[in-house]
Amino acid sequence: MARLFSPRPPPSEDLFYETYYSLSQQYPLLLLLLVIVLVGLLALLAVAWASGRELASDPGFLTTMLCGLGGFSLLLSLASREQRLQRWTRPLSGLVWAALLALGLGFLFTGGVVSAWDQVSFFLFVIFTVYAMLPLGMRDAAAAGLASSLSHLLVLGLYLGLQPDSQPALLPQLAANAVLFLCGNVAGAYHKALMERALRATFREALSSLHSRRRLDTEKKHQEHLLLSILPAYLAREMKAEIMARLQAGQGSRPESTNNFHSLYVKRHQGVSVLYADIVGFTRLASECSPKELVLMLNELFGKFDQIAKEHECMRIKILGDCYYCVSGLPLSLPDHAINCVRMGLDMCRAIRKLRAATGVDINMRVGVHSGSVLCGVIGLQKWQYDVWSHDVTLANHMEASGVPGRVHITGATLALLAGAYAVEDAAMEHGDPYLRELGEPTYLVIDPRAEEEDEKGTAGRLLSSLEGPKMRPSLLMTRYLESWGAAKPFAHLSHVESPVSTSTPLPEKALSSFSPQWSLDRSRTPRGLDDELDTGDAKFFQVIEQLNSQKQWKQSEDFNPWTLYFREKEMEKEYRLSALPAFKYYAACTFLVFFSNFIIQMLVTNRPPALTITYSITFLLFFLLLFVCFSEHLTKCVLKGPKMLHWLPTLSVLVATRPGLRVALGTATILLVFSMAITSLVFLPAASNCPFRAPNVSFTASNLSWELPGSLPLISVPYSVHCCVLGFLSCSLFLHMSFELKLLLLLLWLAACCSLFLHSHAWLSDCLIARLYLGALDSSLLRPGVLKEPKLMGAISFFIFFFTLLVLARQNEYYCRLDFLWKKKLRQEQEETETMENLTRLLLENVLPAHVAPQFIGQNRRNEDLYHQSYECVCVLFASVPDFKEFYSESSINHEGLECLRLLNEIIADFDELLSKPKFSGVEKIKTICSTYMAATGLNATSGQDAQQDAEQSCSHLGTMVEFAVALGSKLDVINKHSFNNFRLRVGLNHGPVVAGVIGAQKPQYDIWGNTVNVASRMESTGVLGKIQVTEETACALQSLGYTCYSRGIIKVKGKGQLCTYFLNTDLTRTGPPSGTLG
Repeated sequence: MARLFSPRPPPSEDLFYETYYSLSQQYPLLLLLLVIVLVGLLALLAVAWASGRELASDPGFLTTMLCGLGGFSLLLSLASREQRLQRWTRPLSGLVWAALLALGLGFLFTGGVVSAWDQVSFFLFVIFTVYAMLPLGMRDAAAAGLASSLSHLLVLGLYLGLQPDSQPALLPQLAANAVLFLCGNVAGAYHKALMERALRATFREALSSLHSRRRLDTEKKHQEHLLLSILPAYLAREMKAEIMARLQAGQGSRPESTNNFHSLYVKRHQGVSVLYADIVGFTRLASECSPKELVLMLNELFGKFDQIAKEHECMRIKILGDCYYCVSGLPLSLPDHAINCVRMGLDMCRAIRKLRAATGVDINMRVGVHSGSVLCGVIGLQKWQYDVWSHDVTLANHMEASGVPGRVHITGATLALLAGAYAVEDAAMEHGDPYLRELGEPTYLVIDPRAEEEDEKGTAGRLLSSLEGPKMRPSLLMTRYLESWGAAKPFAHLSHVESPVSTSTPLPEKALSSFSPQWSLDRSRTPRGLDDELDTGDAKFFQVIEQLNSQKQWKQSEDFNPWTLYFREKEMEKEYRLSALPAFKYYAACTFLVFFSNFIIQMLVTNRPPALTITYSITFLLFFLLLFVCFSEHLTKCVLKGPKMLHWLPTLSVLVATRPGLRVALGTATILLVFSMAITSLVFLPAASNCPFRAPNVSFTASNLSWELPGSLPLISVPYSVHCCVLGFLSCSLFLHMSFELKLLLLLLWLAACCSLFLHSHAWLSDCLIARLYLGALDSSLLRPGVLKEPKLMGAISFFIFFFTLLVLARQNEYYCRLDFLWKKKLRQEQEETETMENLTRLLLENVLPAHVAPQFIGQNRRNEDLYHQSYECVCVLFASVPDFKEFYSESSINHEGLECLRLLNEIIADFDELLSKPKFSGVEKIKTICSTYMAATGLNATSGQDAQQDAEQSCSHLGTMVEFAVALGSKLDVINKHSFNNFRLRVGLNHGPVVAGVIGAQKPQYDIWGNTVNVASRMESTGVLGKIQVTEETACALQSLGYTCYSRGIIKVKGKGQLCTYFLNTDLTRTGPPSGTLG
């Protein structure tokens, strides 16, 4: 029970909660309370008139009734506008309570003789409704409830204490009244606490859902931006669907395909132009750079190229070291694709010329362009990179390789599409590329019309290099200059992901202030970041408030049936009815309080016959058994110390909380037990009319007659039986989660039983009490008391008022219980969807970046805005190619212009990728694929500087993993050969040493590694032999130390490296144990 009165949340949330509370729940309940009171007053007048009473003979009662009708009508008109209620909530609530109290006191002193049991039921109604139906806080409600109780007790105590002792003992009746009022206060406070707890939980869940939706929207946007930074939109949608299927089926799994092939996301496009560009002299410059300078330089250069590409409607495809290539005419066809590529090539050369002029660094740009058709898309399962394939792509690559630094080299196909837009000159073919020479087609160099203007301005542009060049390294000078270009950082849109949702975060100030002018928040108290949400949050805030409004229960809804409140989805209705209810034990405990109150009252006002005592003893035993079952889990420690045969007892409370059928049975039995014990005392009164006070010979002189019937209970127990029955009505309202239809059935049953008992079978007891009370009255007007002074009529009116009041509350409780369940379910669904989106974003990001790099770019883990770069001392780099695929690839109508050839390449790369999911290859990181070449590395997940602190053998132990991965690649290729009837062989090059890793490119962020180690590994593959793994001498020594056998190939010429002694790895043997003494 202590949890029901938990500490209040922060003031800002309280303010929003009070807004919601007033609007959604208390406002309609207040109106219904006023309507019930007005209808009750009219019904009271109707009963008085129908019973033949002369209203004019009792002016005090008539005046009270008319004042009550007028006053409550005025209050109803005042409360009928929500805005007025919001401004004057406490004053209006106070007026309603004061009017009810005044009405009760007026009824007390009108209509007949004042008795100690007078208007107890009405005051009980006032006390309970103060808690359950007035928009007051718990403290205000408790103060009003206690004031109502004390006013009745004090007024009657003082008034009757001064009267002659002609009535039964006053003290027991006042004590019984005090017990009734105390029970009413506790039941009301309990009802209010449970409802406020449920409403606050619903409100918080609604806010959490609102924030969860915002977060979900943010995640969707980030995921969309991320996916579009890797792939074109048309391809992103298709691949996103497959990723979602993988997430649902189990992370990392792949949906089964009926044709045993991996999904192929490649399409053919005609009428495109391909541009290849290479930075001449960059390799030498990069060798002088620090890791940070290298990554910054590449990001700025390629960021500038991305900007140029965007200006000229070109799509960057990939970055290969210092090589950049893009396509115009993808994904949508463009008529000017050739002109776009040529313009872009000229702008790239112009940018490099400006860079060279400003810094004095000797670099240049070589560009090749060709127009034709391409196959474009993504192959493989990991590290997706949008790529293009075709003979035309190969030709464009050779156009760049055979081009002239600072010029754009184009083919005749591209020249034909330029339509004279640019002047060209023939390219000298004496030293041309063998591939181009074999084609025998002329090529051309584009003349830049702005080159002469730039030459004239070249002298002024050398100012930076002349002033700072001699003092600084060329790489540092170039880095300083490139920083002025201001290229965007990779994944910039992911660096400010919203923080996790906090349920205590206030909603927009505008939304709240729009409800009431006096309610506005101080900006200084508004949490950081809220200002940005004000404009976007208001509409959603209003939607949430509207959905929480209890008036919505009577309107058409997608979720509820407006009449039965059943969920429209049968599965949701079933889930709601089968949901666990841990609070059931508190319902039972509070019901026991009502039962105990009835017991005390009957012990106070009866002569405690033995039969009544025995009946209550049995009932107490049943109640204690019920409470033991409900609270048995709290006795676990005690039970476990006892015999083993009793260890099952703590599970009883779990069964009650989780089994709805058992809960309904126990709840119904508990309420029926309270019902039956409320009227037990009447069982011991005679059923036949035998009232001695109605005899003709009884006169005023018999006023000393006893208040007890001969051989029976005191007559004064009759009105208190009525009050006990009213407490029986209240016991129904204590089971908040009991279904409305069951409450309606029980309330109807109890109403019918009480009315038949007091208006029919035992109505004579009320008449007998009145006869005894008005015995010897001289005033004829007092021979028949007012309606509310006659126990049977007072009881019937009280029963109907409580019946309708509790029915309204039951409907309201049912709606909020279902609404709470609905919001919890929605919140769970949205959290699951958000989690799925976050997992999708993480998968996408890890598909671009290594797993240890991806967290650097996600949300609050982003420490700063610097470019990511990392240097490593020992990384093993692998290049594995399938050279035979170039011969295999052809373009004809039979193979759909090369599409079927790419399908086979996709199978090869996808099977290679599947190896990465094996635990023993968890340290292998795929870098990229370049046509039929697969690039991977190990040692990238080591902490920077960690390798330098370890000995060489331990720091390079991952070389063995790479060798085993290379062998596994060959085995995979053999399996593919077997199924495809091909004879592809793998050519592998390995090298290890220091590298620099980083992420570059804002338009299409890409993780890559650079350094001499990478270049040499590539040369080891390109100069290798089919079926062999070629390594450098240093790598061969390291592998020998790990137990592998290498043999010398000899001295070979390596482009850019001169003469190198290389070795082949003996792949027929695995580790041979102790290291061999020789390499050969």
